[in-house]
Amino acid sequence: MNFDDTQQEAAFRAEAKAWIAANAPKQYEEELKRSSLGRTVLKGANILDVAKAWQKKKADAGWACLHWPKEYGGRGASPIERVIWQQEEGAFGKLSFTFIIGHGMCGPTMMAYAGEEHKRRYLPPLASGEDIWCQLFSEPAGGSDVAGLRTRAEKRGDEWVINGQKIWTSGAHYSDYGILLTRTDPNVPKHKGLTMFFLSMKSPGIEIRPIKQANGNSDFNEVYFTDVKIPDSQRLGAVNDGWNVSLTTLMNERMSIGAGIATGFPELFEFCSNLMLEEGPAIEDRSVRAKLAHWAVRASGLKYTNMRAISALSRGERPGPENSIGKLVAGSMIQDISAYALDLQGAVGVLSSPEEAEAAGKFQAMLMRAPGTRIEGGTDEIMRNIIAERVLGLPGDIRVDKDVPFNQIPTKGRS
Repeated sequence: MNFDDTQQEAAFRAEAKAWIAANAPKQYEEELKRSSLGRTVLKGANILDVAKAWQKKKADAGWACLHWPKEYGGRGASPIERVIWQQEEGAFGKLSFTFIIGHGMCGPTMMAYAGEEHKRRYLPPLASGEDIWCQLFSEPAGGSDVAGLRTRAEKRGDEWVINGQKIWTSGAHYSDYGILLTRTDPNVPKHKGLTMFFLSMKSPGIEIRPIKQANGNSDFNEVYFTDVKIPDSQRLGAVNDGWNVSLTTLMNERMSIGAGIATGFPELFEFCSNLMLEEGPAIEDRSVRAKLAHWAVRASGLKYTNMRAISALSRGERPGPENSIGKLVAGSMIQDISAYALDLQGAVGVLSSPEEAEAAGKFQAMLMRAPGTRIEGGTDEIMRNIIAERVLGLPGDIRVDKDVPFNQIPTKGRS
């Protein structure tokens, strides 16, 4: 690993730092620094409006989606320059989480499979934050098995008619467009009968129902499709080749989510440094120090694993499936860390109001959001399989339904 910038990278870093210092919405910086997983709010401002304004300002100056081609709203920058920008953007980067699905997953899929006319029409407003996109994959009966989906797409003339349901769709309630994976042939094995489309989330026949989460937020949604019509021109990839198209989306999903998950360790360390227990400062308690040391080692491991990926980017290489390590480790860490912080607080830990107890509210919000983090973008079990099979080279799981036609796979209540 090489931690030093090249001369060209150092010049890019200086340029990015100067632009951010002159243009960032500094009035929100302290609130963004204090925000945590599960609780990013701005007093007196709508965070979606602030995020869109910041993204548009970046786009107008050539700092949006840096690695995208210029004709699609990007800068044509190198992957390592994108990493440098994220490092320099700091707390303001939390405003970009609104666009992580569109920029990190939908955009790359559109670039790989959409026609040139569609790319030039849809990608620039996606890059600038004027349009928000979502990803319509998961279904109630599918669990972690993306290929087990049942939402149907039937060809009628030059259109496809969609019927079915998606669930856990992040941001669907404020999205303008989405990419949609459907089943177009139930008579072949489940991975071979899928087709991908993109569509407007304002299309007739779409109903969106926000899901109330344990933390009080509604980031996820159920989405129902009733005779929704999509032109064949909005198909991504060949008919029944949707699984291969979806791999592009999923690969970018793991990379986008895995690289950006918080662990909660800096917040816990600061909290323990200031917390007084009955026996004295928490930071001087041996059991507390042991816990902190354990999580410090894991946080350090994540940091340097990410550094390996950054070094690979700097050399022009493409990171592999090892990015799944970040999501697997960080997702469980933030849940364990927030639960431990609440234990240290005792009865005060039940307070969730930032006004009454800022630290208590922060860790409670982390804990309530952590299960979603461990599920979205692939469950812990999926991440372990990816690491085992694609990183360590271990034998794959036995998949008894792999070559069985989808309509012959037994379901609950059917022999």
